[in-house]
Amino acid sequence: MSSAIRQYEPSEPLERRNGEARHCALMRVAKLVGLAGEYLCIVQDVSANGVKVRLFHAFPPETHLFLELANGMQFAVERRWMDGPVAGFRFAAPIDVGEFIREPSLWSKRPVRLRMHGPGELIAGGERSHVMLVDLSRQGACVEAGSQFAVGRVVRLAIHGIPPRVGHICWRRGYAHGVVFQEAFTPQELACFALELQPFADDGDLGNQALCA
Repeated sequence: MSSAIRQYEPSEPLERRNGEARHCALMRVAKLVGLAGEYLCIVQDVSANGVKVRLFHAFPPETHLFLELANGMQFAVERRWMDGPVAGFRFAAPIDVGEFIREPSLWSKRPVRLRMHGPGELIAGGERSHVMLVDLSRQGACVEAGSQFAVGRVVRLAIHGIPPRVGHICWRRGYAHGVVFQEAFTPQELACFALELQPFADDGDLGNQALCA
């Protein structure tokens, strides 16, 4: 799946649908934010008035959500239709499509982070510490630990509901630690772990659930 995720190229054509200019080849990793939590998604196309989004599992039951990009830009959206793992959302107000595609940021490009919580353990040699997950991305995690680990130290992070991952401490602020994994999760793996940690009441149809089986 990761090989199919690519960024917008200015030379790619625009499609017109109902008089709107719509980018038809935008494969942008983003997240949907709802009452139950945050869920990884792929934005397949965008216009000033709406987006087409693909999830790796059932959609959250609420129709009004927020779509958030990796740079923190957030848009209020309303789900208008669903077709299996794909759905169409309408923006609460027209957006600047160019800005959406450029995704400007004050920081270097970074992966989408899912803010969610779950207990776990950080292990380095014979040293163990109980941790609480703060956020998770394909490449790493932020955790609050009960003790401090040195930057650069190789660790094993085990969060309940997520297979353990080996990585190293890339930064530390007090008892907050950033861990970079040696092996990244695939988008589908991350999406399904997020659903495991943040279940919602209506799991949708069985076809969508099967994607996380």
